[in-house]
Amino acid sequence: MEKMWSGRFAQDTSTLLEQFNASIQFDQKLYREDIEGSIAHAQMLAHQGILTHEELSSIEAGMKQVLEEIESGVFEWKIGDEDLHMAIEKRLTAIIGDAGKKLHTARSRNDQVALDFRRYVLRKDREIVERIKLLMGVIVDIARDHTTTLLPGMTHLQHAQPINFAFHLLAYASMFKRDCERFESSAARNNISPIGCAALAGTPHNIDREMTAKTLGFDSVSINCLDTVSDRDFALEILFNISTLMMHISRLAEEIILWSSYEFRFVELSDAYSTGSSIMP
Repeated sequence: MEKMWSGRFAQDTSTLLEQFNASIQFDQKLYREDIEGSIAHAQMLAHQGILTHEELSSIEAGMKQVLEEIESGVFEWKIGDEDLHMAIEKRLTAIIGDAGKKLHTARSRNDQVALDFRRYVLRKDREIVERIKLLMGVIVDIARDHTTTLLPGMTHLQHAQPINFAFHLLAYASMFKRDCERFESSAARNNISPIGCAALAGTPHNIDREMTAKTLGFDSVSINCLDTVSDRDFALEILFNISTLMMHISRLAEEIILWSSYEFRFVELSDAYSTGSSIMP
């Protein structure tokens, strides 16, 4: 199969190498970010006179069709396309012709994947924060109903200082509040646009990075392109934040396990959220 980059190659790529080298099995999750980024890039190219307005309209219509094909499940992801960027651009070109080939002007897969991955992580940041806030709301609502419900504060599973149930629950609200702040801080720090960095040091084309950044909702553009295309700090940050969040969720889950046990009997779980065991009554 001929590749988009295979101009000087005389032999086909080994099937084994294709399977080893491809990321399309994983990065197809970034399809929405890739399509939105490509449309914003095309709009900037048209604004700068690099694409005609007719070519822009064609690209926008073609990308809409690609999006519909992906979300309806009829889009064919092929291992030979290597990644979603090539797969989407190849399909776009098949739909609209040569205008599709012009979309890659003034960008590289390096800044393209940096853009898609960053925006995907930022989107997940927002989604997680929304869900944490929902959980905090439930905790606060339950706490309001139990400001006079007493239970023993425990240390090493021994009774210690008596406290009320609301006080205990709000300890978790405090933990989740810090989790929210970590996600929000990461999102604010990493909300910068990599597009326009191209392979590693920018492009000679007369582009407008600020326009593309604004279209895609970024606060600013990155400063150093060499750093930008290789930076994955933002992904490490969200993984740390998720790990800390899951530790707090695990603590709460363990409390519920203890409280609902025969020895404690502080709470009783609804049958709708319980399972049975063959050796328990």
